Amino acid sequence: MTDLTPAATAAAVGTTGFKAPGTTPSKAPRGYLPGLAAVNFGVYLALLTPVLVSMAFKIQHITATPAEATTQLGLVMGVGAFFALIANPLVGRLSDRTTSRWGMRRPWILGGSLVALGGFALIGVATSVWVVLIAWCLVQTAMNAVLAAANATLPDQVPVNGRGKVSGVVGLTTPLGILGGSFLVNFLTDDFARFVVPGVIAAVLALLFVLVLKDRRLEHKPAQKFTVGQFFGSFVFNPAKHPDFGWTWLTKFLVMFGYAGIATFLPFYLTEKFGLDEQTAISTILIANLASMGAMAISGPIGGILSDRIGKRRPFVAIAGVIMVAGLVILAFAPSVAVVIVAQAVIGLGAGSFMSVDLALATEVLPNKDDTAKDLGVLNIANALPQSIAPAIAPAIIAFGATTALGGYTTYYLFGALVALAGAVLVYRIKGVK
Repeated sequence: MTDLTPAATAAAVGTTGFKAPGTTPSKAPRGYLPGLAAVNFGVYLALLTPVLVSMAFKIQHITATPAEATTQLGLVMGVGAFFALIANPLVGRLSDRTTSRWGMRRPWILGGSLVALGGFALIGVATSVWVVLIAWCLVQTAMNAVLAAANATLPDQVPVNGRGKVSGVVGLTTPLGILGGSFLVNFLTDDFARFVVPGVIAAVLALLFVLVLKDRRLEHKPAQKFTVGQFFGSFVFNPAKHPDFGWTWLTKFLVMFGYAGIATFLPFYLTEKFGLDEQTAISTILIANLASMGAMAISGPIGGILSDRIGKRRPFVAIAGVIMVAGLVILAFAPSVAVVIVAQAVIGLGAGSFMSVDLALATEVLPNKDDTAKDLGVLNIANALPQSIAPAIAPAIIAFGATTALGGYTTYYLFGALVALAGAVLVYRIKGVK
């Protein structure tokens, strides 16, 4: 990327308000950072509220037994996350080729949010697990299209030496989205509202970002057609040719497995192990997320700013992973609800630092600056894939754990801790970034 003088940047933007391809301003445009943070907050509010709270109870309401609910929840979340895995890199590559007069990213951001809203409404009224499954796949596809296009604007709009700060602020949108969703569902008593209200908020925030974004615009279609080979190429890269990118992907996958991949079953953990009713469990999740967000609010910005100033990314990722492992171990052996809340705070402390530095690190190891959105989409597979694999294997791990002295959920959380620990160690295989 080339830093431009103010005059050159103005020339690149031109009278249309859109940036020319291949240019990066000397600083982020006014309104860009709050806009990017807002759209990420909206996506995570809408997506993670079902993942962490409302989907478990929706499935419970339309199934007969707790065992059936666990199995069906794993099915819905696993298959839905697979669609997220496909959508993110595919839309990233398509947005790199989009020649709309509205820019490369904006049509995907707004269109995806509106399609997702329809999917949320369908889940809200569904009385069958299969309807929920189909609608959730639609939601995951559409929302990950929004994420792919929105986060691809970071290297478009922000110079390298400012990305840690932006990444740190954007990283806070995940816990804020979780907290906002946990807060909302405390006041929404029916399934329809629990899904649609967050979806409406996400659509409104996507619209606001679209209005402030001075998007890149391609004047001409790329000479090379989008082929079947390119389609499959949207999901792969050559780790031998780009080893740092490969290790970054693997680190992200392992740490996110420990953080996001195992979180879906917390409502069942609270109701089955501690005997909480649905409303009490929802209130407990809110308190736990408040503790987690408070910890993230401390570690997130500090991690991003310090990594910029010190010029190092890897130590922050490694330390963050170890802290998250400690929190998962505490959660696994929690003797009371109070300890569950403490464990969530510890996990949040580590996750804040990880998320604040992870995106900045990723932008420094991208293989091809002309395929930025595609490559970021491949990295985002590491976010989506744990959310597919973990729920799919969770019933088997929980069932096996139930036959041991540890218990089902204790075994599951310890497994997540081991996976996250591997990610914390492997970050030092990345050689091109300090």
